[in-house]
Amino acid sequence: MVRETHVSVDDLILPLFVRPGTGISQEVGSMPGVFQYSIDRAAEAAAQAFDQGIPAVILFGIPESKDAQGSQAWRDDGVVQRAVERLKKQTPDLVVITDVCLCEYTDHGHCGILNDGDVANDPTCALLAREALSHARAGADVVAPSDMMDGRVGAIRGALDDSGFENVVILSYAAKFCSGFYGPFREAAESAPQSGDRSSYQMDPANGAEALREVALDLEEGADIVMVKPALPYLDIIRQVKDEFRCPVAAYQVSGEYAMIKAASARGWLDEERVVRESLTAIKRAGADLIISYHATAFATY
Repeated sequence: MVRETHVSVDDLILPLFVRPGTGISQEVGSMPGVFQYSIDRAAEAAAQAFDQGIPAVILFGIPESKDAQGSQAWRDDGVVQRAVERLKKQTPDLVVITDVCLCEYTDHGHCGILNDGDVANDPTCALLAREALSHARAGADVVAPSDMMDGRVGAIRGALDDSGFENVVILSYAAKFCSGFYGPFREAAESAPQSGDRSSYQMDPANGAEALREVALDLEEGADIVMVKPALPYLDIIRQVKDEFRCPVAAYQVSGEYAMIKAASARGWLDEERVVRESLTAIKRAGADLIISYHATAFATY
C-alpha cells in the first residue's frame, strides 16, 4: 500500500527483429529467448504480446541485401514496411514503433552514409527522413530515430508534416551513449560496424551535461518523446532529463543488460524474476515513463 513505484505491462515496449522469409523463428545466440522473426511470426509474437497487455512493439529490420547507402531502409516494400502493414492489420490497436536508422541496412554497418570514412551528417538526415516517411506510409504510429545525427528530428518532423503525417509521433533516441552494452543487439540486428566504432556520433559515456543539451535540441526540433539508452547504467541521466524537461521519457533496457541477467540466472547466480522486477522498478523510479525491454513478455507472466 505504501510502495512508491509501480511497474506494469502498460509501461513496456517489446522489441522485435524482423527478417525476410516465412515461418522463421531463429533464436539469437547471445540473447536466449529473443528471436529473429519472419513477418508472419513477428505478427504472431506481437499479437501474443498485446494479448498479455503489452501495448506497443518496436521493429528492427534485417534486409534482404545491404549497400553503402542503406537503400533498403526506405523501400515501400521493405521488410519493416511490410511488417508494419501486417501488424496493424492483424492487431489494429497495437502501437507499432519503428526504429529509424541505417546501420541495419548499410554494408559498412554505420548509422549513416560515409564520406572518406566519416559519417556524413546532413546527407544522412535526408535519407533518415525518407525512411521515417516510408514507415509512416506503411502505418507506423511512432517513428524512433536512433542514429544520433544532428538535426535529424527536425528533418523527419518536416518530412512527416509536409506529407500529411502530423499525428505520427517521434520518439527520439536523444541521449544514446556509445556503450559496450550493445554487443548482443548487433548480433540480433546483424548491424556491427565493419570498421571503427560509433563514438564520433554517439555520446561519450562520461558526459551528463551534454545529454541534457542533446535532449533540449531534439525537443526544439519536434520530438514528442525522448529516450535515454542504455537504461540501468544511466539512471542518473534519466532522472536529470525528467526533472529538467518534464516531458515523456523512455529508456531502453538494452541487449547487454538483458544478456547479463539471462546468463547469471542460467548459472543460478541470480533469481531472474526478482532481478527483472528490481531492474525495471529502478528504471521507472528514475523517471522513465516507457521502458523498451526484452523482458517484457516474461514480465507479463509474473
